[in-house]
Amino acid sequence: MNATEQKIRVGHSPDPDDAFMFHALANGKIDTGDYNFEHELVDIETLNRRAFSGDLELTAVSLHGYAHLTDLYMLCPCGASMGDQYGPMVVAREALSVEDLKSKTIAVPGTLTTAYLALRLCLGVDFDHVVVPFDKILPAVREGRFEGRPIEAGLIIHEGQLTYGDHALKLIVDMGQWWYEDTGLPLPLGANAIRKDLGADVIRDVNRLLKESIQYGLSHRDEALEYALQYGRDLDRDKADEFVGMYVNDWTLDFGCRGREAVATLLQRGYQAGVIPMHIEPEFVE
Repeated sequence: MNATEQKIRVGHSPDPDDAFMFHALANGKIDTGDYNFEHELVDIETLNRRAFSGDLELTAVSLHGYAHLTDLYMLCPCGASMGDQYGPMVVAREALSVEDLKSKTIAVPGTLTTAYLALRLCLGVDFDHVVVPFDKILPAVREGRFEGRPIEAGLIIHEGQLTYGDHALKLIVDMGQWWYEDTGLPLPLGANAIRKDLGADVIRDVNRLLKESIQYGLSHRDEALEYALQYGRDLDRDKADEFVGMYVNDWTLDFGCRGREAVATLLQRGYQAGVIPMHIEPEFVE
């Protein structure tokens, strides 16, 4: 990094879709001009919590997490993870109804994740839960315990949506499908948020470079997928390709009008349910 470069610290999850999205920025595939991007790979709940201190200039956040961060960050219109009739899932060892889940102890990947918010909205109650690292939830459900706590079901994100069957677990409810049936909208799960104090010029530049990185991955799919595979726990190439296709697509290039409507609807419903403490009007980079 030379004296004229501005450092942009980027936080994103160590999973295939984020790796695919950031491949070009992480591996020098596009010209970043006067900006030097430093990448930190951290699970999404940690990024949600860390964003309260505002130490990262650009960070992946859950849309639920963003609802608590609007004084520090605004949303990039690119970089979204949208579940279009699919999304986080609740799985269990035995068949259960959605009504049954209200009285079960459920492993969740974090209480600021959009998956958690969606499940609260789906169940309509504050259910008993245990926070478990996202990559430990499937084993916890299979074994029925995590660190001494009983686990009766699990809320899974990332590649667990494709691999839960390998653990002999049953799908109880798909949050993306439930949300679509209830609203007719895709479920906005994650986004990239940029710190407001960077100023308009830097914000526009960083947003542009993020979009270029996403476009590069989509245009050089095999190359970007090869890089992303190193983060594909339990995924072979075909499943990794399927997973990336679920969450890096046209929605990722731009939320669009329908995606923005979905974000506003999610935040409004979260507020009405008492999960989000205030009414939030999402703010996007123009």
